[in-house]
Amino acid sequence: MPLGRALESASVNVLLNKLASQQFIDFFFKWKLDTGLLTKLQTTLQVIYAVLDDAEEKQAENDPHVKNWLDKVRDAAYDAEDILEEIAIDALESRNKVPNFIYESLNLSQEVKEGIDFKKKDIAAALNPFGERIDSKMRNIVERLEDIVKQKDILRLRENTRGIVSGIEKRLTTPLVNEEHVFGSPIYGRDGDKEEMIKLLTSCEENSDEIRVIPIVGMGGLGKTTLAQIVYNDERVKKHFQLKAWACVSDEFEVKRITKALVESATKRTCGLNNLELLQSELRKMLNRRKFLLVLDDVWNEDYGDWDKLRIPLAVGSPGSKIIVTTRSERVASIMRPGKTYPLKGLSSDDCWSLLEQIAFPNGNSYAFPELKVIAEGVARKCKGLPLAAKSLGGLLRSNPNENYWKDILNSKIWDFSNNGIIPPLRLSYHHLPPHLKQCFVYCAVFPKDFEFDIEMLVLLWIAEGFVQQPEGGKEMEAMARSYFFDLLSRSFFQQSSVDKSQYLMHDLIHDLAQFISGKEFLRLEDKAEVVKQSNIYEKARHFSYIRGDTDVYVKFKPLSKVKCLRTFLSLDPLHGFKIYCLTKKVPEDLLPELRFLRVLWLSGYEITKLPDSIGSLKHLRYLNLSYSSIKELPESTSTVYATAKMSSSY
Repeated sequence: MPLGRALESASVNVLLNKLASQQFIDFFFKWKLDTGLLTKLQTTLQVIYAVLDDAEEKQAENDPHVKNWLDKVRDAAYDAEDILEEIAIDALESRNKVPNFIYESLNLSQEVKEGIDFKKKDIAAALNPFGERIDSKMRNIVERLEDIVKQKDILRLRENTRGIVSGIEKRLTTPLVNEEHVFGSPIYGRDGDKEEMIKLLTSCEENSDEIRVIPIVGMGGLGKTTLAQIVYNDERVKKHFQLKAWACVSDEFEVKRITKALVESATKRTCGLNNLELLQSELRKMLNRRKFLLVLDDVWNEDYGDWDKLRIPLAVGSPGSKIIVTTRSERVASIMRPGKTYPLKGLSSDDCWSLLEQIAFPNGNSYAFPELKVIAEGVARKCKGLPLAAKSLGGLLRSNPNENYWKDILNSKIWDFSNNGIIPPLRLSYHHLPPHLKQCFVYCAVFPKDFEFDIEMLVLLWIAEGFVQQPEGGKEMEAMARSYFFDLLSRSFFQQSSVDKSQYLMHDLIHDLAQFISGKEFLRLEDKAEVVKQSNIYEKARHFSYIRGDTDVYVKFKPLSKVKCLRTFLSLDPLHGFKIYCLTKKVPEDLLPELRFLRVLWLSGYEITKLPDSIGSLKHLRYLNLSYSSIKELPESTSTVYATAKMSSSY
């Protein structure tokens, strides 16, 4: 599969930052580890980092040899980071006492350990096995990286040292765009579409008993959902209909789920019903003899039978009731027997420019920057009328108002390549993110499509995964992570939920981009009944997420025991805590202790009463979420784990 990832630069950048940290250097000297290996590792990584820009552009041209080279870089970077993490853990343990590994190597009893006054020669003897173990692992990584460096010459990868200072890329800061633009942007060029849609919705058809379906059809990124939101919330529309409801359909047209979403949207309350017949009866009662407006957003299903089932409770509405459907498919629209399809076209050149100008320039004023204005106009033309592309590239340009930087974007080779349906402007927006934001964005591929998350959830996950740089000047890690979030929000990588303003999600095309970049390292189960299949397992996968089932049994996860480098075990609940689930105790007792590199363990929402003592063996664990569970206390062994434990009743 051709890749367009550009994540390797972020992984290598993380390593260079860790190697340059004073804590790491001090530990290396304190325990007399081989500093020559440390220097080799730094030098080799800097050489690789210098050619990654060229490699990332070349793999956009579908060069399989470059793709293979980048795969090796990513795997080696992950493994090197795991070794550095082990060293960091030992550094923490050695602050106020002789490290545990010394006790272990001397085979002393606990009583002796607590009272003994070690002699220097005993400590030196104890350090030898530890030093040899670390040196051996580092030597192996250095050799792998040196082989990778040799291959770069065969691939004719060119060095690019811009933005590198002693091997570390400086973080780019991004001023937040005006809130009105961050949370949706002005609707340039859509006034005519809005008025036409409102006419279609409010036109009188009192003689027709048929519910009128109005599909908005167009390619991804055109703003179909945005147009539906605008008319849905217009005061004229609110007055015209007695009841309104919205359901996000997405890839799977599940009648029960959609019916439940419509009931909850109309009532603004959580619905505890899970039986289709009862849900349809409830919806029928709500719609009976009322003029309603329903929105079915992002429909892909082409099976008329499913659509027919969904319509059963809708026939009781009053004449004049309407259904808006947003879809990329003309065939989907035709199956729903519309009165009239509304084809949404791209923005005009002028409107596309106005949207990009408003976001890219301070106060939307390009006239104060004539040189940049010319470049930005060229970028706007290449967006080809796609609002999502204009918004994301506008945020990208605003992040660095430098003429050469803007020219690089305008003249990038990435414009010429579109792989797997990923449109070039979005790939370009990702390609030019600073490394720390690349990691944070791609990590969101761990969520399924249309999954809504809040800022705090992402902040805690990013910190636990090691994506957040150590802040300076007393700033807290959480504050730094939030600034990352708003950086990505200002560049349109996230968007606010139309239902709950405290929640966020990714546009479908942005989500496709994240999944495309993440490759095999991310394993997702997007249906609660799905199980991990041996054939889908990549033994070096790093992140795993799944939708909770009513009862999750061991067989659902068993093949994960072969994924020894897993860092994330994330259970997801679309109901966000309104339901308790069951998890077989074999998972925490037998499976989890084998995943010794876990950094995030999210078991929220399970009816778990206790964790085994073996959970204390997860030395890399940084975040343990047990909220909405039945656990009252943690086993004593967790005191040796440097993790944040969450046992509260909220995310």
